[in-house]
Amino acid sequence: MTENDYVIEVHPGVGAVAASEWDALLSEQAAPTPFMRHAYLQALEDSGSVGGDTGWEPATLVVRRRGDGALVAAAAAYLKTHSYGEYVFDWAWADAYRRYGVPYYPKLVVAVPFTPVPGSRLLARDAPARGLLLRALGALAREAGCSSVHLLFGDDADYEAARAAGWMMRQGVQFHWHNRHEAAPAGDAPIVLPYADFADFLAELQRDKRKKIAQERRRVAEAGVVFETIAGPRMTASDWDFFHACYRNTYAQHLSTPYLTRAFFAAMQDAMAEHWVMFVASRDGRRVACSLIAVDRAAGAAFGRYWGALEHIAYVHFEACYYQPLQWCIANRLRRFEGGAQGEHKMARGLMPARTQSAHWIAEPEFARAIGAHLKQEGGAIDEYLDELDDRSPFRQPQK
Repeated sequence: MTENDYVIEVHPGVGAVAASEWDALLSEQAAPTPFMRHAYLQALEDSGSVGGDTGWEPATLVVRRRGDGALVAAAAAYLKTHSYGEYVFDWAWADAYRRYGVPYYPKLVVAVPFTPVPGSRLLARDAPARGLLLRALGALAREAGCSSVHLLFGDDADYEAARAAGWMMRQGVQFHWHNRHEAAPAGDAPIVLPYADFADFLAELQRDKRKKIAQERRRVAEAGVVFETIAGPRMTASDWDFFHACYRNTYAQHLSTPYLTRAFFAAMQDAMAEHWVMFVASRDGRRVACSLIAVDRAAGAAFGRYWGALEHIAYVHFEACYYQPLQWCIANRLRRFEGGAQGEHKMARGLMPARTQSAHWIAEPEFARAIGAHLKQEGGAIDEYLDELDDRSPFRQPQK
């Protein structure tokens, strides 16, 4: 089939596509996540977390087969007037454009807003449809006067298509925890098992790391802090109210404004409650802090997402954001926990470096050449950084 056999549409949001159509297409991808579900993206729009004056203007790209109108490809894209909430940092690129008197914004971003979780971004029936989607993104960027297109935290199929289309690749690093350890060998190969409990996980760490975690957890207990885990539909509106108060307060402490509105979390309670787990900290019968993780049970994965506190208590952040979620993941047999963007300190808690990628198309040839040279140099530095991090593993070395 040729491009004339398809109709390419641009809509101001995912609402132009039926949820059943979108989610069916998502389910066919190699790495679907809850964050690309229609309900999640729709909640961002309906709650005012994107759109309006947020600097995230939805431009949902849809490819349909001419004749029967079947959906063959789609992408959640956004026209951006800033670079906040992306977690693939291009401020230096924007500054270079400014110094040369060339506008960097608007730019076109294919991503889940505020969500640095790798997964499928170019939803397509097959490789040709994915390639067509990339060409359509370039055409949309040129028509809208964008400097560039950025595909963030995609999957391997996305990047294979992007490389074939001549886009530039960029490397990044996150920190992920994996629920596995090597038990006694069976024949020539060790047996890889999930951890039996949190103590089993700690036993795999080096002595100084175990000692530090034990001290931090003891300090939290000695402060009189206890935790309650609230999973899925058990969360009430008052639980979400408390979480959002903590979330909002923590942004305020950093003189910033939270990206997500209370209405967004209300939509999560109504449409996607099964994908969320809260860890609520209380002291003297009063709730004082809360973390929120997302869960994809089908993939055996959990994702550290949001945190907040109404008062500072030493080490409660580590307990709420790492130790309680890891303990829960072990108990529920989840295979991995993704700790989100950045943070070498996560290695001391057993989260190991994981490579991430993004793909970039730059409209202006001179800037494309300069950015391409920068990315090649940056990629070498990332390789060296990952080698250095591997040498600093917090886990005990196996006996030889």
